[in-house]
Amino acid sequence: MVNKIKKRDELARDVRGLREQGLKVVFTNGCFDLLHVGHVRYLTEARAKGDILVVGLNSDRSVLEIKGSNRPIVPEDQRAEVLASLSCVDFITIFDEPDPLALIKTLLPDILVKGADWAEDEIIGKEIVEEVIRIPLIRGASTSGIIERIVEIYCD
Repeated sequence: MVNKIKKRDELARDVRGLREQGLKVVFTNGCFDLLHVGHVRYLTEARAKGDILVVGLNSDRSVLEIKGSNRPIVPEDQRAEVLASLSCVDFITIFDEPDPLALIKTLLPDILVKGADWAEDEIIGKEIVEEVIRIPLIRGASTSGIIERIVEIYCD
């Protein structure tokens, strides 16, 4: 099996080659801390928008900065491995910045996909890509909701 988890520079070379072959490269990013049905449906739909799906995965340090001191729950290497097991995901790269702008500038994907909870004018990297697609979220499917439910069940 091809290693789907790549360093930024290696992935940039691969993406350039794929684009030269005429393939449409889709990019999305996130923490993907506790993988759930909302993530799987989102990633499957994102992959359907092009030929190759690249996922920028927030590093542990980045997640801590964004989500707070109790996150991530799952370490970055394990989150990357779980994402790599999904057939809809072609490549993953871990980024340490709080947002994916530098990564998007390096990869130059054709399509940028974000959840519909992001207003289009707030989507980072929108000016770099040909197209931005916002995918509706799955009601009741969220990592925060899972954490809250676990706390409710086991900490009361």
